[in-house]
Amino acid sequence: MFIGEYQHSIDEKGRLAVPVKFRSKLAKGAVVTRGLDQSLFLFPMAEWEQLAQRLSKMSIAQANSRAFARLMLAGAMDVSLDRQGRIILPEYLRSYAKMGKQLVLAGLYNRIELWDKAIWQRYKVATEKNSTVIAEQLTDLGI
Repeated sequence: MFIGEYQHSIDEKGRLAVPVKFRSKLAKGAVVTRGLDQSLFLFPMAEWEQLAQRLSKMSIAQANSRAFARLMLAGAMDVSLDRQGRIILPEYLRSYAKMGKQLVLAGLYNRIELWDKAIWQRYKVATEKNSTVIAEQLTDLGI
């Protein structure tokens, strides 16, 4: 399980150090892809395979299904940890997420979200401001 929030820099070659706490879960390979809310998603290979299988079963007759599958699958890239525990984030994904040099890695149970630090801060402030409303809406889901 991935939990926690970590700040790291990305170097000029697009390399990002993964927190030590997360590395063992990514040792067998991982996939980084376009995420939501201007983020990237980083999945361990086993989690990615489950998600990709579910995406492949969505109806190609529905425009939203096609669009979401394209977003997630066409943008995906296999990544692996180097000896220093870094991954390389492709330029097209960094551009999609408008990433600068400072990133936030947020552990979200089965994935890690990668955010530009400034975008994350704005998102977090807005979410915290609306946390009561969000919590009330989630009670319908039994949370």
